[in-house]
Amino acid sequence: MPAASANSDKKTAAKKAATDKTVDRSADMTTDQGADQGAEQATAKAAAEESPRPARRGRLTAQERRLASERAELRAATLKRLEKSSGKLATAAIARMDDQLGWYRRMPPEHRSWIGLVAQAGIAAFTEWYRHPDAPQAISTDVFGTAPRELTRAITLRQTVELIRTTIEVMEEAIEEVAAPGDEAGMRESVLVYAREIAFATAQVYAQAAEARGAWDARLEALVVNSLLSGDADEGVLSRAAALGWGQPSQVRVVMGSAPDGDSELVVEAIRRAARYAKLHVLTGVLGKRLVVVVGGDKEPVHAARALIGQFAPGPVVVGPTVGDLLSATKSAHAAAAGLKACAAWPDAPRPVLADDLLPERALAGDQAARRQLVEEIYTPLDEAGSALLETLSVYLEQASSLEGAARMLFVHPNTVRYRLRRVTDVTGYAPSDVRSAFTLRIALALGRLGAVVEQG
Repeated sequence: MPAASANSDKKTAAKKAATDKTVDRSADMTTDQGADQGAEQATAKAAAEESPRPARRGRLTAQERRLASERAELRAATLKRLEKSSGKLATAAIARMDDQLGWYRRMPPEHRSWIGLVAQAGIAAFTEWYRHPDAPQAISTDVFGTAPRELTRAITLRQTVELIRTTIEVMEEAIEEVAAPGDEAGMRESVLVYAREIAFATAQVYAQAAEARGAWDARLEALVVNSLLSGDADEGVLSRAAALGWGQPSQVRVVMGSAPDGDSELVVEAIRRAARYAKLHVLTGVLGKRLVVVVGGDKEPVHAARALIGQFAPGPVVVGPTVGDLLSATKSAHAAAAGLKACAAWPDAPRPVLADDLLPERALAGDQAARRQLVEEIYTPLDEAGSALLETLSVYLEQASSLEGAARMLFVHPNTVRYRLRRVTDVTGYAPSDVRSAFTLRIALALGRLGAVVEQG
């Protein structure tokens, strides 16, 4: 028993010694970690003290304020030098235009003076823009407002671009002389930005002028077309047409059909494009539901109409008779309008169809001009050629176009009937054996007989 107690005491003492050693080691580790964290905090604090404190949000540092002040001083110095050199720059720009641009030298003095004013205004506007680059300014008004509106007609957009390029080149070459020492890069950047702005302003001026001119031309063109339709054409119509670019074609006719749905301006522009491609002169307008095109050119009428027919709405398209000049186009317009009205009576009419091919339908619809034309071109020549032709034609038509039947009714040989019918074709241009021509001849005979009865009465 005493020996066992001694062994137990030894084990308890060993465990206690081991526990004390573990506690001492943990305490040493905790002490070391605390020392390391303290060192790191001290290092971060020292670094923060050595580095400059960042500026508060929205405020500039002293260095940034100094740089801004220096840039403002350079800009102010450049502005003063620019104000003093503006006249010299304008003179240099005009001199270079005169030296490099041949079309400028050939212009009349009045137009050259306008361009000089524009160059001076451009440099003055750049000076003002350089003074307040962030302020909204109407550059187009400042620069182009010094010249009259007619200047956009006197020089083309391409020529205006050359003028601006020449002026900008003069300003770029003068940067080293005009800019304050150290501000050359800033002024060069300003010139480039201003060049972009002036380019946009130029495009805007010419776009507005083109829109205004296009709207005026459209109204003027519609007025000319309406005058031709209403029969009010006079010498004033010729001058208006000349202002629209109408030449002096030897052949003129009017093409009429239904206008497509949509913007009428787009329809008119499409007609013009098709006419330019076909090398035709045109005056066109959308009048109500009708699309009217006055066509000038040496092409055959139907061929000329086919070049434009794609711009018409589905439905009949009628080509009026060919006349010699624009003032006579009223006759062609009336025939085309009457043909368009009467075209419903001939559903199988070709597209386009000549107004003269619709003479019988027009006569039935009450067109007096068609009635007179049928009588004058068919009945009267046959009557003057002898009664045998009128009688033979009438009998032939009544006998359902039968040579033998007509010969029996007339008591002549069929060859005699055949000969007389050939004479009818030679006199009138219509062949009695053709169904369509026979219909036209029948209407002409009826109108001629009615006219003769009226005269006798």
